Amino acid sequence: MTNSFNEFAKAKMFMVIGSNMTEAHPVASTFLKNAVQNGAGLIVVDPRKHKLVDFANLHLPLKVGSDIALLNGLMNVLITEDLYDHEFVERCCDDFEALKACAMTYPPERAAEISGIDAETIKKTARLLASVKPVMVCYTLGITEHTCGKNNVMSIANLQMLLGNMGVECGGVNPLRGQNNVQGACDMGALPNVFPGYQAVIDAKSREKFAKAWGVEKLPDKNGLMIPQMMDGLVDKKVRGFYIFGENLANTEPDIRKVEHELASAEFMVCQDIFENETTRFADVVFPAAAWSENDGTFTNSERRVSRVRTASPAPGYAQPNWWIFKQIAKRMGHNWKSDSAQEIWDNEISVLAPNLGGIKYLRIEKDGLQWPCPTEAHPGTPILHMEGRFTKGKGSFMAVEWTPPAEVPDEEYPFVLSTGRRLYHYHTRTQTGRCEGLNEVLGEETADISIADAKALDIAHNEMIKVYSRRGEVKVRARVTPEVPEGMVWMAFHFREGNANWLTNPAFDPNTLTAEYKACAVALAKI
Repeated sequence: MTNSFNEFAKAKMFMVIGSNMTEAHPVASTFLKNAVQNGAGLIVVDPRKHKLVDFANLHLPLKVGSDIALLNGLMNVLITEDLYDHEFVERCCDDFEALKACAMTYPPERAAEISGIDAETIKKTARLLASVKPVMVCYTLGITEHTCGKNNVMSIANLQMLLGNMGVECGGVNPLRGQNNVQGACDMGALPNVFPGYQAVIDAKSREKFAKAWGVEKLPDKNGLMIPQMMDGLVDKKVRGFYIFGENLANTEPDIRKVEHELASAEFMVCQDIFENETTRFADVVFPAAAWSENDGTFTNSERRVSRVRTASPAPGYAQPNWWIFKQIAKRMGHNWKSDSAQEIWDNEISVLAPNLGGIKYLRIEKDGLQWPCPTEAHPGTPILHMEGRFTKGKGSFMAVEWTPPAEVPDEEYPFVLSTGRRLYHYHTRTQTGRCEGLNEVLGEETADISIADAKALDIAHNEMIKVYSRRGEVKVRARVTPEVPEGMVWMAFHFREGNANWLTNPAFDPNTLTAEYKACAVALAKI
């Protein structure tokens, strides 16, 4: 997030796009709903009429995968009607003419044809966004989990820069992270192209610094593999060993049959997790790890806040902290890592090697934590990025992007579009929440959410068992007939093994981020 959660209470207007906050981010959605009840405006852009829509001034139920067309249409109106922030664009941004040329090819009528939102509503929305300053934009996986996910994010940034909503309180571009420490994992270098603190692997000075700190002669000068590339490599033997740490890939990756074949092809596989799951079945070695409440350490949340985590109870059996397991493996490979606690790792290594985290020490995060960038121990942390339009690279760059359709669209044989997400009562693949009887009583199986019109046309009753199938597989689940879902759409989650949407999803990926297109594939329905 460029901004902070404490700004929600002061915000004048929110635009939430591609996010079912009420179920996927219930704490953040509470902040937002409180703000709306105190007078803030809310625009929800989402194909489904989920519960957050009840709080909205305006709901734009766009077609799945049409976000860029709609956003370009909004920017067309802002430019055509001279509603954008001239001063911010001229002072703080580059490449406006390229953005303008692209937006001019998306008049409201064309954007309406692609997105399913009528031209007058597009105009109304653009004028509303321009009438309130600033506007806070929040998004989640409904934006990123597309073959055009990176471009979707760029388009949101374009809109906020055009409106002059960057580098100000209660504005910004605010992705809500889907897991409790996914931001922290990225910060620590759990990406194939950066060291901790987002220092590029291909940068010679960064490699030299980390090689010296880690006591090795040299480090690879090329970016590593992303998950889809690793999985493919297991089959063609370009990847021989596979270490899976805190992930249940056999349930979370698209096209489960393909994934299981890839996992079974590994010559040697290690899993490190707090419970056995569908993925540990393929492992040669399983390391039992301590859970978050059995560990000392840190989490970094969506707003870049680094907070302490303290041990609440001892780890059972042979379970050990993750850092301890890694250290023991390194020891057997001839390396004697000095740090012997989470605090030592942070204070003596992470904060020393990562400039953005240099001022964050354990003594400084005893209470509420600190938000990076925090370069020195005298620095108070950074609640808002790009203040006064000062971007990291100098000026912010507009990135003109064209709309592209999903990799797989409905046709005569598979006439529905399947989109996937999360439900409130379970967490991901239920590795943890599936062990809670109370939650299983509240939600004990998967459903396929379909529209009232489609249920009537197919003579499907609410709670009736149906078959949902794609080019990759099929599942049998109960139909949940609901006004939340528009005609022509099916919505499912991946919490339950038997009814897992990922038996159906398409292994098509964004060409840059290699994020899978979980939000769009073609399926058919049948009565059983």
